[in-house]
Formats: sequence, structure tokens, C-alpha cells
Amino acid sequence: MSRVFKGLRALLASAASSSSAAAAAAKFSSSSASTATAAKSAKSKVAQKTPKKPIASKPKTEKPATPRTTTRPSGIFKLTPVSPALARFLGAPEASRSDAVKQLWSYIKSQNLQNPANKKEIFCDEKLKTIFDGKEKVGFLEIGKMLSRHFMKSS
Repeated sequence: MSRVFKGLRALLASAASSSSAAAAAAKFSSSSASTATAAKSAKSKVAQKTPKKPIASKPKTEKPATPRTTTRPSGIFKLTPVSPALARFLGAPEASRSDAVKQLWSYIKSQNLQNPANKKEIFCDEKLKTIFDGKEKVGFLEIGKMLSRHFMKSS
């Protein structure tokens, strides 16, 4: 027998030392049947001592529905005045940054101006050159930087 099993038997025997089955297990420690009996009786005693409590859920109190107030758009969703060049491109004197980028990308996709070999690169036609300082090619990460100067600061 290994030390682990002997230690386990000693632990089980000390936990159930008050029962007669545990005393019998300590007396006949070489028999594996008696240890199984001692383990079962120890488990059953522990189960008898701790009764299970019924689980009762608390009734939820209903909160009165608060009417939602409409929030004003802020950040990139806020309508701001744009430069005349971007206004001609978008067709509106005011736009949010997100709408401007969406319309710009829809134009790029519809005109097939994205470089097929390098999707990160956009070829500028005459309409886009007015927005992007006359550049022939623009990286897609540059679009946000190039558009930022077209949005006027509003207080």
C-alpha cells in the first residue's frame, strides 16, 4: 500500500472516529472493503448533518419605466459646417464626420478607385483631388487626417 492511501484512511478514520464503522475500519485497516464502508458511512453522516436549504428566489420589484430623453449627437456624429470643397462633394453645407467618411468610401467603391494590388491605397480622380490637396494617391489611414481640415470648429 502506498503512503497516500494510508494517509487517506487515517483522515477518514479521524473524521468518523465516533462511529462504530470508523472504529472497525481502523481495526481492519488492511482490508479495502472496510475502508470503502468507512468512507460511505462518513459521507452519509456528513450528508445527514448538513440539511439542504430550499432555494427561494426573491420576487423582483418592477421599476416604473422612465421615458428616454433624446440625446444630442456628439463627437463624430455631430453635424458641423464643412469647407466649400467638401460641401460640393457631399452636397450639403453640414455633415457629421461619420457620414462624410461613409459617403467618401461609397464613392471610392462605386468608382473602383481602390488599388487592386494594395487595398490600402486609393487612386484620386479629379473630384477627390479637390479634397485631398491634389494628391494622386492617398493611403486609407490618411483619409481621416485629410478630412479633418475640412471640418470647421464650432463652439
